[in-house]
Amino acid sequence: MNLTITGHHLEITPAIRGYVEEKMARVTRHFDQVIDVAVILAVEKLKHKAEVNLHLRGKDIYVESIDADMYAAIDALADKLDRQVLKHKEKIGEHRESGGMKRQSVELD
Repeated sequence: MNLTITGHHLEITPAIRGYVEEKMARVTRHFDQVIDVAVILAVEKLKHKAEVNLHLRGKDIYVESIDADMYAAIDALADKLDRQVLKHKEKIGEHRESGGMKRQSVELD
């Protein structure tokens, strides 16, 4: 998994970097087919915004969160992303279970 952390109007300190890495590790614990993760942290006036673009095989997931505190925004982001990844994992599981039988066409005379 490639993890890229970018800051807009914000310096990425080692504490913030470690916190984001810890939260993103939770996602890979649930779903191990993560190719790339791009996290953007931004500060706009009094709003702290965290957004992530998660690249999976066959799908991209985008999530964003805005809060008054950067750590709270990262927590909310991780929760939203975790729900999205679990939802995607369930859909893939359902698809694989029903994909075993091929459709047969029936001709009527």
